Amino acid sequence: QVQLVESGGGLVEAGGSLTLSCAASGIIIRPNTMGWYRQAPGKQRELVAGITTGSSTNYADSVKGRYTISRDNAKNLVYLQMNSLKPEDTAVYYCNYRALAGAQNYWGQGTQVTVSS
Repeated sequence: QVQLVESGGGLVEAGGSLTLSCAASGIIIRPNTMGWYRQAPGKQRELVAGITTGSSTNYADSVKGRYTISRDNAKNLVYLQMNSLKPEDTAVYYCNYRALAGAQNYWGQGTQVTVSS
């Protein structure tokens, strides 16, 4: 079992910044991939950014150049730095952990990010 706890969400004005954090605990297997997804009301959950144990990253086109994902393997932490936020970034953001070709796949409880115009 792996537990994921997110923090750092909140309300911010358009153009502002927020940093989300996710702490993983439990039976952590390496290599693994951790990522951030988001789900806006009435929409499907979508990948925002992912990062492997070796720090290879990928981003959704909508956030490239504005968001940065990073991780601290020693502390099992993953971060999402979000800059130049837009109202359309408003969503519940979820942390995800995957390992063993998806045999391990866990989600955090989500944290709300609201960007006002």
